[in-house]
Amino acid sequence: MSEGNASPIPLQFAPFGSALDAGFWHKLTQNKLEVYKLDDQPRPIHGFYYNGDAPGLPCRMSLEFNAFEENYKSPPRCCLSYGTLHNMNTMEAFKISDKKVLIDSAAQKIWEDITSGAAIQNPSLLTRFLLLTFADLKKYYYYYWFAFPALCYHDNITLATEPVTIKTAFTEKQISSLQQSYDTLCEGGQQVGFFLVKREGDEVTVGNLRDWDTFFGSQRKVTVGFCDPCTLDKHPGWPLRNLLALVAYKWSDRIDELEILCFRDRVREGVRDSSHSLLLQVNMAAVQSQTECPKCVGWEKNQKGKLGPRMVNLSASMDPARLAESAVDLNLKLMRWRLLPSLDLDKISSCRCLLLGSGTLGCNVARCLLGWGVRTITLVDNSKVSFSNPVRQSLFEFEDCVQGGKPKAEAAAEKLKRIFPGVNATGVTLSIPMPGHPVGTSEEAVSQTREDVQKLEELLESHDAVFLLMDTRESRWLPTVMAASKRKLVINAALGFDTYMVCRHGLKRPLSDQAEGGSSADTVPMHSTMGRVIPGHMLGCYFCNDVVAPGNSTRDRTLDQQCTVTRPGISMVAAAMAVELLVSVLQHPDGGQASADTTGKDDHFSADYTSPLGLVPHQLRGFLSRFHTVLPASIRFNRCTACSELVIQKYESDGFDFLLEAFNSPSSYLEDLTGLTQLHLETQDAEIWELSDDEDMM
Repeated sequence: MSEGNASPIPLQFAPFGSALDAGFWHKLTQNKLEVYKLDDQPRPIHGFYYNGDAPGLPCRMSLEFNAFEENYKSPPRCCLSYGTLHNMNTMEAFKISDKKVLIDSAAQKIWEDITSGAAIQNPSLLTRFLLLTFADLKKYYYYYWFAFPALCYHDNITLATEPVTIKTAFTEKQISSLQQSYDTLCEGGQQVGFFLVKREGDEVTVGNLRDWDTFFGSQRKVTVGFCDPCTLDKHPGWPLRNLLALVAYKWSDRIDELEILCFRDRVREGVRDSSHSLLLQVNMAAVQSQTECPKCVGWEKNQKGKLGPRMVNLSASMDPARLAESAVDLNLKLMRWRLLPSLDLDKISSCRCLLLGSGTLGCNVARCLLGWGVRTITLVDNSKVSFSNPVRQSLFEFEDCVQGGKPKAEAAAEKLKRIFPGVNATGVTLSIPMPGHPVGTSEEAVSQTREDVQKLEELLESHDAVFLLMDTRESRWLPTVMAASKRKLVINAALGFDTYMVCRHGLKRPLSDQAEGGSSADTVPMHSTMGRVIPGHMLGCYFCNDVVAPGNSTRDRTLDQQCTVTRPGISMVAAAMAVELLVSVLQHPDGGQASADTTGKDDHFSADYTSPLGLVPHQLRGFLSRFHTVLPASIRFNRCTACSELVIQKYESDGFDFLLEAFNSPSSYLEDLTGLTQLHLETQDAEIWELSDDEDMM
């Protein structure tokens, strides 16, 4: 082979560095505990390197959680490497391991692959590596040392000329042809890390090493390429060292001039670029007569630049619960990279959510809250899991139904913790007193009701958002009254057979704002709101559109009327809408006082939304039979039996006595209190007069 010019240029290589994903250590921990145990025999592992890194990044070998898989496949456009894991049982065994024997053994395998021709059939064998580890699983300290064996020559390898980029030696058509030919070579299989290159006019052909004879024929000026993970301007990456050993051993007697293509294939902003790849004119001596494995180098240097092991402390993240906690937020954090830079995840995760009702809606709302990263979820219910529940209520299983059934709230909270151990989920069994369901006069019944009311007040006080997800209308009355008094954000969801309704209750302004703004009643005249934006503190609650007080809706009902009979998918839609409405409110600058837009604008792309997530409606009413959703809004009713000032003032002044009378009395009590009875009489009088006029006309 030609020795080049009189002043040869030394050829230097950029060594590999190691890059281990946290998931690799988690999998190693699992294997150590469940598979390896005390067995410290060498284990096969896999890694990969990439030839498309941005300038300035180091040449590195990467290992991820799936490095232990037998049928491992490297990520797209990455080159496969075979490795050997030596996991020691003790720190002492890690220290006294004979590093020279280990790397010489790995080098011997590479040399045997070269001399036997195995490396020609599978060139990935040229990038073998070994990993020496010790895992302290009490502290989650991991000690490791990588070696990337590279065979050494008796004579140094030199360059005949300075390295050049292919954009100075190839035309644009040749570069494009190179890319296309290489892609064809890699079709249907693993990325090819080493290959042959031939230029004929504007066409560049790429072939496998095993096809040397047919590819080059009698040609003695040859080009051999490899995927170069290095980003330096003048130096190739580490994989070239063993490739040159293979070429020198197998084909040096057929080569007069050897050109090396350091193929670097980068994609930036959607544009593929290989023009920064290097071309090297190499001088080297033949080693065909050599029978013994050459000496080798390759132990990785530590952070201090010295030969020695490294240590990673993963005590803060390797606990599975902690690892899950960091993993569940990944999708949310990725949203902020480009899609929603202003998304405030802390507001969402710190929002303490109270779910009143742990059935179909409650289970689905809880799951959706987990997806948004909410960390505190309290579920309330007074029933047990029955055999009809698990198929519709996503947090329950068959085992929850046996032996009389587990309490729904506790069972749901337990399942949330099993799904994500980092959630602070609590289940509370509690009966919510309701108007139209008399408590009675016995001391025991009154005392129990008082405890239930007090417990519900404490729950509302300790949470930021309340979801009303119960089966009946009257069960929503008491938490609506309490939340209005305590100025808590309320999201209400209710289901029909093929319809659903989701709404947020108007959130009254703080007392300081009311004093500045005038009347504390925050009421407005009842008139059409079309074409207006309704301020958040003027929005109505669930009961504001009713002209009758809530009563016992379960009396004298057949089985199909007692159960919530709905199309199975509608609860998932309503639950998702309820959670998304809460998140949109939390992201709005005005929070619970966010105005409801009723202007009818529906252009998602041109509308000027105040919230980064878009529109913040008052209500969503869905009709599954037509797959249609409307966004109505309504103003607070000054005679509402739940959120009007008349009711709130009575609740705040008389407390439990007022509530007890509301529970025991017929619905006329609340109607009299709010003036609805008088409104009914006035309406009836108007109807009587209208009827009399009709009779006179007959």
